[in-house]
Amino acid sequence: MTQNLKFDPQNLKPDRIANRIRLLRTQSQYTGSILIVEGDTDARVWKNLVHSTKCRVEIAHNKDNAVKVLNILEQGNFVGVLAIVDADFNILEGTVSVSQNLLFTDTHDLETMLLKSPALEKVLAEHGSEDKIKLFAKDIRQTLLESAKVIGYLRWASLKFDYCLKFEGLEFKKFVDEKTLALNESKLIKTLKDKSQKLGLDDREIQQKMDSLKTNTQDIWYICCGHDMIAILSIALCKALGSCNSKQVEPNVLEINLRLAYESAHFRLTKLYIAIQTWEQTNQPFEVLPNP
Repeated sequence: MTQNLKFDPQNLKPDRIANRIRLLRTQSQYTGSILIVEGDTDARVWKNLVHSTKCRVEIAHNKDNAVKVLNILEQGNFVGVLAIVDADFNILEGTVSVSQNLLFTDTHDLETMLLKSPALEKVLAEHGSEDKIKLFAKDIRQTLLESAKVIGYLRWASLKFDYCLKFEGLEFKKFVDEKTLALNESKLIKTLKDKSQKLGLDDREIQQKMDSLKTNTQDIWYICCGHDMIAILSIALCKALGSCNSKQVEPNVLEINLRLAYESAHFRLTKLYIAIQTWEQTNQPFEVLPNP
């Protein structure tokens, strides 16, 4: 009996995505700009920020695909195409593409751009307790950064030194203090080793590798992963900053809230906004941004 295989967009090859974009110009006779983004949730943010009729947002389904699709289109002299992807650790590693049509987020990823903006304060006002936030007596955004940077350095070390640690589905409550939001590095490493079945890895070596990546000049916003910060915020809103139950403030719920709270006015204050304006000036008549 033939098995019905479910279509997985993650398996969509770059050349097929590039062909789909080409067909927009040939079959649909669309003459506007094309913005390539990594995923569906990214697209939801960008569709609220770009010109509704002069820019079409196309999903590549992952970062590697986005870069490859752009390269294919550039090699075919396809004009008016721009790709925006997460900076991840590329900025820190100095491995940034020289393409004028590839731009990076101001921070580690799109989620951290949302958290850096006043969208965070809107989410705190919606889900947090005013009294608990006052009693917390610490800068909430900075506290989230300080905790998340520990995981950020571990993520970076895992990639750079091939530890192959599995971060997906990480249980943050095992190593994040629900009252102070402080992160226990030893418990984090143990949790990841157990989850990844990498018990042979030496804790001291991992910590040394993490330390080797640290400098005094790094921008912490490039270290921290937005998903990690949101997971810590989820814990905070149940105890330190609010009295929600865990279902009310699950990370995916908070991500939706942050996307909805992010305004064009917030985006206009970013370096990425200026970079897009520069791209528009050198790629006339193509437009990405709406008129302010």
